[in-house]
Amino acid sequence: MALAHKRIYTIDDIYALPDGQRAELIDGQMYMMAPPIRIHQKLISQFTKVIGNYIDAKHGTCEVYPAPFAVFLNEDDLNYVEPDISVICDKGKLNDKGCNGAPDWVIEIVSPSTSRIDYGVKLFKYRSAGVREYWIVNPLKKAVTVFDLEKEEKSNQYDFDDTISSCIYEDLTIHITNLLS
Repeated sequence: MALAHKRIYTIDDIYALPDGQRAELIDGQMYMMAPPIRIHQKLISQFTKVIGNYIDAKHGTCEVYPAPFAVFLNEDDLNYVEPDISVICDKGKLNDKGCNGAPDWVIEIVSPSTSRIDYGVKLFKYRSAGVREYWIVNPLKKAVTVFDLEKEEKSNQYDFDDTISSCIYEDLTIHITNLLS
């Protein structure tokens, strides 16, 4: 019995989606994206503001981009993601289409439909692509997992009530409960 042929998608397939339909592409597999819920959008907005204000106050050169923002992780046409928050410090990676290569810091807000991908597939892809810091924020569990992908020993679990330190910005702390009040 012959095995079923699994279709391999490319970035051209992403661009061919109907207007309003969003998807990500990881190793040629397409993952459709459902519209986010309100808390998801509020967290994206607040993270963008807090991180952007921090960078501005420090006269930093990194830039913060909220989703939808295209990130082409590898130099191929099989990987295209839209992290909820992307912090990019190397402006040479930026062009009119998005970011070519790994952002320095990625934050993903988990929804029930993306949990397996965010905690598994994306963790692997972000680590292997060179992302330095990866946060997975789970609004349903009110939990945050912080991965310092440069120094593995710093990866930790936090509650929304905790004060969480960034790995790439040692003096930036975020208290998620305060973001939501």
